[in-house]
Amino acid sequence: MNTNYYLIDYFNESPSIIQVAWSISGVFFVIITPLILYLKFLRGHLRKKERVTAEFENDFESSLINYLYSGNEEEEISSEQKVIINQLKECIKDPFRRKILIAVLLKLKNEVSGEIAEAIQKLYFHTGLVNFALSRLKHKKWYVIAKGIRELKQFHVKEAHDEVIVHINHPRREVRKEMQLYMVNLFYFDGLDFLDVLETQLSEWDQIQLLEVLQRLENQNISNIKSWLNSSNDSVIIFALKLAKIYNQFEAKDELINLLYHINKKIRLEAIHVLSYLNVLEAKDILKNNIEGRSLEEQIAFFKLMEDLYEQTDESFVMKYIHHEIFEIKVSTLKILKVLNRERFNLLKFESSESNFLRIVNFIENN
Repeated sequence: MNTNYYLIDYFNESPSIIQVAWSISGVFFVIITPLILYLKFLRGHLRKKERVTAEFENDFESSLINYLYSGNEEEEISSEQKVIINQLKECIKDPFRRKILIAVLLKLKNEVSGEIAEAIQKLYFHTGLVNFALSRLKHKKWYVIAKGIRELKQFHVKEAHDEVIVHINHPRREVRKEMQLYMVNLFYFDGLDFLDVLETQLSEWDQIQLLEVLQRLENQNISNIKSWLNSSNDSVIIFALKLAKIYNQFEAKDELINLLYHINKKIRLEAIHVLSYLNVLEAKDILKNNIEGRSLEEQIAFFKLMEDLYEQTDESFVMKYIHHEIFEIKVSTLKILKVLNRERFNLLKFESSESNFLRIVNFIENN
């Protein structure tokens, strides 16, 4: 007790700065002590959870191995397999164990192929796990819906098509992305039919992901893209233009030419690039007639197109632009003139005294 009085007297008689320092130390002690105890509890809890998870994983892996090797050709599901299925049905009633089982199934499914992969997929149905994934699609929280669609994609549940497609215009981009990947991974080019009714924007990243999946596919029978080139959704048109270029959709040239008059400059510009790549000669004549009224980017793209599609009759047109103020246009026209009329091209060195122009002419001549 005397010690306590001594400490109190010491504190009261100490300078203000010492009192403040002790007060702050006391506050920190009160705050830090519970935190240390909580972190110790949390670490113990996580370690226990890891041990339990590892135990369940080992049990499920053993059950799956027994399931895979207890089948026979006489029955679709053997009696031994039915027992394992019933055991797993009881386990998945607990969300924690259900999550672990799904992870084990996916891990095994990704490591095998052929009949074993098909057997795992059937087990996913027989245990009723598919019903839990389907129920997520009606959840109010967007991330639950996204997880449900992703799981159905991972287990190739094509039967969920109608339930998944209803989320095509979901307000959350994450849900739309999972829906799009589900459609393309499971139905290939036919899965792109969602573009017919897509109202939201198809982001650049979404387009990249879809193209990555499509280009991995062995089935390269692309759908008819003409309707997407006529879409009211500009992002769908941009994506369709990429498909037209990658898969050489020359049969869609009329729709591509129509896009030269689209209100969106980006679409017009991409259309020029695709038409140039496909060597559509008609596009050159259309652009020649109104090139002055187009944006600078379109003009540059047009002259790049002409480098591949020029004709002898284009010489007089090209000559109008060899002194154009835009460097890219000047270079393109000089390249074309060099091929169309080499003699006239050579005379340019004597007709002009402009050093920059002559430097470009000499560069093109030597390349």
